[in-house]
Amino acid sequence: MSALDAVRRRQSHSRVTAEAPTHAQLLPFVEAAATIADHGSLRPWRLIELRDNARNRLGDALVEAAVAGGLSHSDAQKLAQKPLRASLLIAVVAVQQPSYKVHAWEQEAVASGVAHLLSLLLDEAGWGVLWRSGGHTRADAVARMHRLAPNEKLLGWLYVGGVPEKTKPERRRQFAADAYLTVLS
Repeated sequence: MSALDAVRRRQSHSRVTAEAPTHAQLLPFVEAAATIADHGSLRPWRLIELRDNARNRLGDALVEAAVAGGLSHSDAQKLAQKPLRASLLIAVVAVQQPSYKVHAWEQEAVASGVAHLLSLLLDEAGWGVLWRSGGHTRADAVARMHRLAPNEKLLGWLYVGGVPEKTKPERRRQFAADAYLTVLS
């Protein structure tokens, strides 16, 4: 299968099974994702595996963040279950490196690129993947739970698991590429 075919076939999986790649199985995918274009070769990113109880701690941190943001504790409690939707979550962290020529936004773009490429590689290998983000990625409680340094920002989580058998390939609408590709001469 060509890279173009794999990308066209890719779909997000909002529901996955409990099966997930092991740490050792993840390493070649992370190594391949690290080939993303990276101005200055700064490697301004890192990934954090969350399994088992780490997912419960993330749920607690999401609840804490929601309550700190003004949500009632009973309404916030629903957030505790979100990290349990997959047995493996991969937190994507942008790590701002000191650089006079590579701006923070460009470094964050590299981290986003790693996440996207990793999700494509996992999908092509047969794993179900969904990238979740949202306002809580920048919450203090969530940053503490991930042990982020002051120069780090959480971009979201890749939820990874097995693809349920009943999952049908999504029929995609035709994309009007010409509407998004401007030609200057």
